[in-house]
Amino acid sequence: MATRHFLTLLDLSPDELRYLVQRAISIKNGLKTHGPTYTPFANRTLAMIFEKSSTRTRVSFETAMAQFGGHALFLSPRDTQLGRGEPIGDTARVLSEMVDAVMIRTFSHEGLEAYAAASTVPVINALTDDYHPCQLLADVMTWTELRGSVKGRTAVWIGDGNNMCHSWINAARQFDFQLRICCPEGYEPRQDILAAASDRVTILRDPQQAVAEADLVTTDVWASMGQEEEQARREADFAGLQVSEAMLDRAKEDVLFLHCLPAHRGEEISTTLLDDPRAVVWQEAGNRLHAQKALIEFLLLGRVEG
Repeated sequence: MATRHFLTLLDLSPDELRYLVQRAISIKNGLKTHGPTYTPFANRTLAMIFEKSSTRTRVSFETAMAQFGGHALFLSPRDTQLGRGEPIGDTARVLSEMVDAVMIRTFSHEGLEAYAAASTVPVINALTDDYHPCQLLADVMTWTELRGSVKGRTAVWIGDGNNMCHSWINAARQFDFQLRICCPEGYEPRQDILAAASDRVTILRDPQQAVAEADLVTTDVWASMGQEEEQARREADFAGLQVSEAMLDRAKEDVLFLHCLPAHRGEEISTTLLDDPRAVVWQEAGNRLHAQKALIEFLLLGRVEG
């Protein structure tokens, strides 16, 4: 089987992505019923390269490999020659001789692409400044678990046109739903990503208009990692975009609220929103484990029935 990478949602076909969501649900149900008895990856290793800190990403990937009977190896810039200037391609070639797959959480998407181009084992994007596709697998999985097929539904993104927003745009293309993006002027998503999904995406400025009759509402922090110095300016620019219970009341009665976490209560969300039953962020966070299990299995074994 030719080596497959997962750098954005566009690396898999819509059919493959739908398979991953259903497979993730199946793996999750099996774990609940039988415990971690399915161990297809005994003696196999996932290298995890972290240039950005993480809670959910590290715990979910490491637990996934442990429950699959394999091993996850944590590598920071301090632990590798990457931190001392070894070319990305050289590191990729070395690790390809030693591990079965590589997960990378980093800043530069171009650097990730350079790594994947030199790698002969699957490479997974666990977040770059441009995309966060693993989070979207968990998000669509959660939406599907609770509401069935997302095809033809309406999701709303409120906030910065950042890496999460870019991945929501790709998800709208691949899973065939409508996406309304509500962001301040100057914070729009990248134009090329937007243009490729023009029939699926609408840009709005009024959050009340954006959430009207929506099936799902989601957001992210206003200042991501590396943007801390912009915090005060962003708080001013994003004034009025805080997602609250009252805002969700304008959406459909069975609306769901998602957040990739960590959340800043009192900032991009109201202080009590995560206590609202429409907020399913804990299930969403837990689904990172199951969605990534399905992804690792697919990249190493292909489709698995049952």
